[in-house]
Amino acid sequence: MSAKYSFNLTSEDRRRADLPRKILIAQHDGETVAHVTLRLLAFLIFWRPRLQLETNLHQDDIPFVPDLAQFDYQSRLALWVECGECTTAKLDKLAVKCHDAEIWVVRRSLTEVEQLAHAMRKADLREDRYSLLALDPEMFNEVCGLVQQRNSVTLYACEFDPPKFQFDFNGLWFDAEFRVLRF
Repeated sequence: MSAKYSFNLTSEDRRRADLPRKILIAQHDGETVAHVTLRLLAFLIFWRPRLQLETNLHQDDIPFVPDLAQFDYQSRLALWVECGECTTAKLDKLAVKCHDAEIWVVRRSLTEVEQLAHAMRKADLREDRYSLLALDPEMFNEVCGLVQQRNSVTLYACEFDPPKFQFDFNGLWFDAEFRVLRF
């Protein structure tokens, strides 16, 4: 493990008032700060009770560790979120092994999402199974440049319809949109 980053979280969004006070995100060997930032932003966007960061599923038939996962009240996987690069072969396996779960892929830009969608079509992945989320690349790059060992984040709004993401990160205000594509 290369580093750990702490994020003190607060929320002014009444729908997400129950954010945890603090999360730690590990930067593993070979990962960049960009991957840590993707996991943080995905955590804020997808926040719901029982959302877990990099949890080991303890299931032999699923050899992967999700960036984010959420289980329902019957301990079944309900949400799987991949942040950044992932192969189409992995996504295909997830659709089979996690057949009841929502599968999301979060990328830093619309260009990256479009490239992934093209690769998914080329690999003939089953359609209407995945959701792809593209962040605003300028916002993403600026947040990456502000990440420190200890960080402070206040969430003001995060909505899917229309897509809107407003937050304060280490004293700077961000008001960005994101795009969602269904594949």
